Amino acid sequence: MMKKLTYPLLIGLMAVVLTACGSNDEAKKANDEEKTKTAQTEQQKQEKQMEEMQKKLDKQKIDEKKTVAIVNNKKILGSDYNDILLSSQMQMQQMGQDPTSEEAAKQVKKQTIDTLVGQTLLLQDADKKGYKASDSEIEKELAETKKQFKDDKKFKAAMKEAGINMTELKKQISQNIIYKNYLDKEIPIQKVTDKEIEDYYNQSVKKESNNTQETPKLADVKPQIKQQLEQQKIQQNVGKQVEELKKNSTVEVKV
Repeated sequence: MMKKLTYPLLIGLMAVVLTACGSNDEAKKANDEEKTKTAQTEQQKQEKQMEEMQKKLDKQKIDEKKTVAIVNNKKILGSDYNDILLSSQMQMQQMGQDPTSEEAAKQVKKQTIDTLVGQTLLLQDADKKGYKASDSEIEKELAETKKQFKDDKKFKAAMKEAGINMTELKKQISQNIIYKNYLDKEIPIQKVTDKEIEDYYNQSVKKESNNTQETPKLADVKPQIKQQLEQQKIQQNVGKQVEELKKNSTVEVKV
């Protein structure tokens, strides 16, 4: 599913292939058959668990036409909420947490609403300040998106799977360009110092390492730490910008 302010199209495919090697040796054949049967049973078990998890995740969705929030007279619908909800759920799962637990569900809901409201406020401010996406910029990003697919047929199939047409895709690409340009020019960039990198290394990297895991050298992980700290600072500054915009805005959450 396409997510607002998130592109290119991401289509996840998961396939499990089970193969059994034939042999004239009856004992080996029986053993192979038993292994295959065990693998199939395990696969079925995993598939059932995934189906049950997906049902629980789907219960967190909201009716697509329902108004979940109003930001400066602009309605945010359930369809927008569900797109961001998927990202919130995936982020929590990547952190090894269960997004379907009662406490986590509340956290996911708040995170989704906060993201939607924040993005809406930022785009509204970008519009007021005259940020635009040119046709050439949109076409360039569209071409980059298409490159991820083997051919045009695969690209159109992904579009159909995501339930989106070309007009809607170009609109989302346009919003992404405006959003990125706005952040680049309006959100101050704070330099990450060597001391901050070293402090993070001492407090986190060394702490996470254990006796069975050799602690990486600072020089080896410095680029990754710097990038992570830069992202954290950007997120903090974006949050501050949203809070400033809220002071002169009307935000009404309906769910």
